[in-house]
Amino acid sequence: MTDTSIGTPAQLADPNYTPPLAKAVPLGIQHVMAMFASNVTPAIIVAGAAGFGFGSDSPDFPNLIYMIQMAMLFAGIATLFQTIGMGPVGARLPIVQGTSFAFLPIKIPAVAGQGVAGMAGLMTGIVIGGIFHFFIGTFVGRIRYALPPLVTGLIVLMIGLALVRVGIQYSAGGVPLMGTEEFGTFAMWFPALVVIVVTLAIKFFTKGLVSVAAILIGLVAGYIVALLMGQVSFGNVGRAASFALPNPFRWGIEFNFAIIIGMCFMAIISAIETVGDVSGITKGGAGREATDAEISGATYADGLGTAVAGIFGGLPNTSFSQNVGLISMTGVMSRHVVTIGAVFLILCGLVPKIGAAVSTVPINVLGGGVVVMFGMVCAAGVNMLSEVTWNRRNMVIFAVSLSVGLGLQLEPTALQHLPSTLQILLTSGLLPAAVLSIALNLLLPDDLG
Repeated sequence: MTDTSIGTPAQLADPNYTPPLAKAVPLGIQHVMAMFASNVTPAIIVAGAAGFGFGSDSPDFPNLIYMIQMAMLFAGIATLFQTIGMGPVGARLPIVQGTSFAFLPIKIPAVAGQGVAGMAGLMTGIVIGGIFHFFIGTFVGRIRYALPPLVTGLIVLMIGLALVRVGIQYSAGGVPLMGTEEFGTFAMWFPALVVIVVTLAIKFFTKGLVSVAAILIGLVAGYIVALLMGQVSFGNVGRAASFALPNPFRWGIEFNFAIIIGMCFMAIISAIETVGDVSGITKGGAGREATDAEISGATYADGLGTAVAGIFGGLPNTSFSQNVGLISMTGVMSRHVVTIGAVFLILCGLVPKIGAAVSTVPINVLGGGVVVMFGMVCAAGVNMLSEVTWNRRNMVIFAVSLSVGLGLQLEPTALQHLPSTLQILLTSGLLPAAVLSIALNLLLPDDLG
């Protein structure tokens, strides 16, 4: 419900209005609470896939802390690109940026195990993908016709389906524990189940900010249970520095064309997602359509934020949809409120002790949250698909694209004789599903019988 004590209805719908500081600061912190868990989770997953470890005995554990730092730091910096803007960059709207889940199906195989690219190849791909994303801002309006809900819904659904396995693995004790006696035990599953149950209870039986922050509250509940069960270690918090600046090209530079192509492709999907979020903000907060300048500015900021993050070892970022809902709920359209939240994220990102504290969350607790988060990604895709008219033509497009994409994802050895670059691009399932759905949508006649 809109709090009119903050300002008049006209002021609340104005992105340039600044509420009184006593109100603006709590509102800014609200935005951070709504996105915090979802923002750091991709960084933890990629770090785990790269072998940085969840235990203090891992020699690469400082890299996990560093990646959590970068997730916070560059979510804040990218948000400032949106809210403050520079020339054509930035929508100058209350858009909260955060680390994107969409790129995970490309990032995980890039660094997992022996890794096809390693962290150097991944970060180089992120920088180039961010630059490509930036230039999408010059033509994003002209490609929207090729990405109707049938295509975007399918792609978002595929992203969720590609990730749900990770949630189950983490809930059962984590990929590193597979094959051990601990993996899948009740001791591993119980904190994860607490996270899921509490998240659902908070989401459906509360209102306002509490409901918006359901996943964060669920993680806290699971964390307390894990702490009581002796699964939490604070050893690294004391050893972490109180302040540290990011390191450019921390893992070096390496060009891997499969990762570069994958990142550029996903940048298109991320850009379309941002277009939807910008439209949601202007409709929900101000009751109007987004302007072309706002859409292109938001896309420029998306790309710039991703490219700069990649230079310093951060992951691709995008606009966060949960914060769009928060704006609709509060009715406060002020971009300066979000700027306050961004500054808070930046300060957190400069303090390794905060990253170390976040890293004490056990992998099974994180898994409970991830099950919900990735399930929500699938649900978002299904919600987009609900807008589709399910005639014979659209059913054929969906069926063929989903079968090929999901099938290659489930049986990657079917392409073992292809060059490694093509294997990476095709076995994620996303690229073949997207290319097929886009091509078939453009080529098949509307009156297919």
